[in-house]
Amino acid sequence: MKGISMRLKALAAMAAIAAVAAPAGFGSGGAAVAQVAGLNQSGFEAWLPQLRAEAERQGVSPATIEQVFPTLQFSARTIQLDQAQPGGVSNSNAIPPFAPYKARHVNAALIARGRDRYAAHIGQLNAIGRRYGVAPSVLVAIWGHETSYGAVTGDFDLLNSLASLAYEGRRRQLFADEFVATLKMLERGFPRSRLKGSWAGATGYPQFLPSVYLRLGVDGDGDGRADIWTSQDDALASIANYLSNAGWKPGVPWGVAVTVSAGFNRGGLVTRLVSPRCPRVHERHSQWKTIAEWRRLGLVAQNGRWPADTEMASLLEPDGPGRTAYLLTTNYRTILDYNCSNFYALSVGLLADEVSR
Repeated sequence: MKGISMRLKALAAMAAIAAVAAPAGFGSGGAAVAQVAGLNQSGFEAWLPQLRAEAERQGVSPATIEQVFPTLQFSARTIQLDQAQPGGVSNSNAIPPFAPYKARHVNAALIARGRDRYAAHIGQLNAIGRRYGVAPSVLVAIWGHETSYGAVTGDFDLLNSLASLAYEGRRRQLFADEFVATLKMLERGFPRSRLKGSWAGATGYPQFLPSVYLRLGVDGDGDGRADIWTSQDDALASIANYLSNAGWKPGVPWGVAVTVSAGFNRGGLVTRLVSPRCPRVHERHSQWKTIAEWRRLGLVAQNGRWPADTEMASLLEPDGPGRTAYLLTTNYRTILDYNCSNFYALSVGLLADEVSR
């Protein structure tokens, strides 16, 4: 499932290192590395009282607890997928080229389907855009990137997967909190059969974690419910609410593709800022300069259209010198907040441009 981030999604997808063989209580990750074979239904059931106590502490009703806990099943497949994720910090500075990723995520099929969705929902998209100040094409592009416009949303039972991940012990409190948030979604009237998604807990058309849904899910079609699983308008409005909450600036493009001259001096443009989150993603960007300053440095907009001269932007050359580069505004950073990956944010921006073309 693409785009598990945050934002809490990023933490969920990064759940990588194996858990403790004999899971400890909350606040203790343990030191031993466990294999899936060391985690099983009987151990899961023996540990569940701790998760139950956490649900009670966070205000879940006794009726919901009694309804759910006897039905929980350990998901070995979830743990296998979790432990297959890359763990630790890589010492390699090698970054793959952007072009193959772009070819997969900004392809003719996604563009065509995105244009169809954009045209079919243009009235509601424009209303959502006015309400939240977010470009409608970006909403459609995120929807397309996350779930292929709702076609691929995941079929893992969220409660079983999140309880299993909490039992495993890697980022225990994170997954316990997401499990409790899922219980609260049940209490809002959504059936368990609806609450399915990726192995790491992302759900619905926008692939929100349950806690993100509780915080930012909104009603976009006026029926009084924020149904991000079957209502396209609710999903698009919820994505807009997310981006608005992350600081989207109305009327500003995400960025612009530029050509950089062969003799361009990059030596004085290295950023000295260190991002508190996803530093490797942000360190690939140059210093901030105004669009006017970039133009004076000789950069050429490939589509001939520039953001306003006063807008701030950083330069990113994802495939290195001599290839297409991008000047990226603050709104690009809000897409990074949705999923902290330059390739993801670039492909969302480029797909959005194609969808609205």
